[in-house]
Amino acid sequence: MSEARLHVEDTGGSGPAIVFSHGLLWSTAMYRFQIEAFRKNFRCVAYDHRGQGKSEVTEDGYDMETLTEDAAKLIGKLGIAPVHFVGLSMGGFVGMRLAARRPESIKSLALIETASDPEPRLNVPKYKLLLLASRIFGVPALAPAVMKVMFARPFLTDPARKELRQSMVQALIDNDWVGTARAIDGVLFRKPVAPEELAKIRCPTIVISGALDGAVVPARSERTARQIPGASFLTIPRAGHTSSIEEPEAVNAALSEFWSHIA
Repeated sequence: MSEARLHVEDTGGSGPAIVFSHGLLWSTAMYRFQIEAFRKNFRCVAYDHRGQGKSEVTEDGYDMETLTEDAAKLIGKLGIAPVHFVGLSMGGFVGMRLAARRPESIKSLALIETASDPEPRLNVPKYKLLLLASRIFGVPALAPAVMKVMFARPFLTDPARKELRQSMVQALIDNDWVGTARAIDGVLFRKPVAPEELAKIRCPTIVISGALDGAVVPARSERTARQIPGASFLTIPRAGHTSSIEEPEAVNAALSEFWSHIA
């Protein structure tokens, strides 16, 4: 298993630690509104997965098992365990494994727009074709199609958030697409988290789903929640696959309420 130099943003402070783990194609920036909201009372740590954002592009290590070890090593190196772990989509794939396999590292688990099952078969050729097209025509030409996967119509059509949308498009364009291609394969061909492993998750858990999410439909997220002992499930109206950006106030309120009941 190869090592990787990960880009980490750490607000510091003496409060309880939150670790934010982002979704495929993005970076720490997808949690900008959560970090701003919680940094006064928590130590907020956000990191980029290997091959994405500002982290090192490695030759291998894009499977979920290695990415889980990356997260465990980061938490250990910073000495911040146990943490409140927030994982969106790909970050949730990591969070579930971490909570089941390294329970001493996790104080609570928030899973956003994610599911424990494997990637639906029909998605694999679709996303591989999109990746091929990006190589032929360039990422800017494919950005509108990717944005429709990642965000729901209310966000995409809101005039007040034009600049925010443009920043997300630019983030897509700025990706290292060698690393991104490897990360996409890691997501597409990941193994599921088995029910018996989900049953090992004992920390307080909330599963949050954008009501309009077409990438990981709410039914998949809710099914995951039912397999985690004591987990709660919540939908965010008007949000798609990236509710941390689309409806940050609702996500922040849900997280705040969730954490308020954890000693």
